[in-house]
Amino acid sequence: MDWTDILGFIAGAFITLAFIPQVWRLYKLKSAREISLSFSMLFLVGGICWLLWGIARHLVPVIMWNAISLVLVSAMLFAKLKYRE
Repeated sequence: MDWTDILGFIAGAFITLAFIPQVWRLYKLKSAREISLSFSMLFLVGGICWLLWGIARHLVPVIMWNAISLVLVSAMLFAKLKYRE
């Protein structure tokens, strides 16, 4: 593993883990009023594209972090639809 792979793992970790407090807050407050549905949908589609690109290029950091991001964004989208106000 070279330094670019390590950088990819670190960058992906920061970007992906940034979603955890937001998802936690959504479910704790049972409110998703402040979350944009269009943001969630666009991020989900973009994440799917990045994941597929990572798979096609065999880029483990891209595959791993985008797969995790998709789970978190799906949880946000589910909360947005469930707690619609």
